[in-house]
Amino acid sequence: MRYVTVPGHGGSGPEHWQTLWERELPATRFRPASWEEPDARDWADALSRAVSGGEGPVVLVAHSLGCLAAVSWLAERGPGEVVRALLVAVPDPSGPAFPASATAGGFRVVRRRLPVPVAVVVSENDPYATAGWTLDLAAGWGAEVRGIGAAGHMNEASGLGAWPAGRAMLHGIVQRAGREPDLVVPTGPYPESGD
Repeated sequence: MRYVTVPGHGGSGPEHWQTLWERELPATRFRPASWEEPDARDWADALSRAVSGGEGPVVLVAHSLGCLAAVSWLAERGPGEVVRALLVAVPDPSGPAFPASATAGGFRVVRRRLPVPVAVVVSENDPYATAGWTLDLAAGWGAEVRGIGAAGHMNEASGLGAWPAGRAMLHGIVQRAGREPDLVVPTGPYPESGD
């Protein structure tokens, strides 16, 4: 199993859980031309290079704008070697707090079932998307949803560090790869993670 990390606008800093995970996993960070002035086409091409840059099945591990990039890529280009995706802190690009520079490059929100099983991690106080918006989007994707309470945008500022509970979620996703997915799409309040 290989992992491709897909950070969001600005990339993930040295204390971001994605960066910390990359030190422990056989992970490749996708490399777009610009983290600060993201372009949807460039990010899709960079993701294609990262996914095709090795052998074996791939799990995407995306955060923030990287989630929109990963989902668009899956919907437009097909899964290829990707067998699962973990999407953390999916942003609402039309929300008042999300920086316009992050979405000026043509990023869009895909609203259809995705070709691989996806787990979406949602925080109840994410400044870039309401939990309700995220739940609606996840339902359209056919995604499993994991709530982690009030964790902000689940980035360095959230103080998650290496985020062991997130690693446990990732481990569960990998364990289910190759088996029939047990997707859970809640209709009421999102579930708290037991991991």
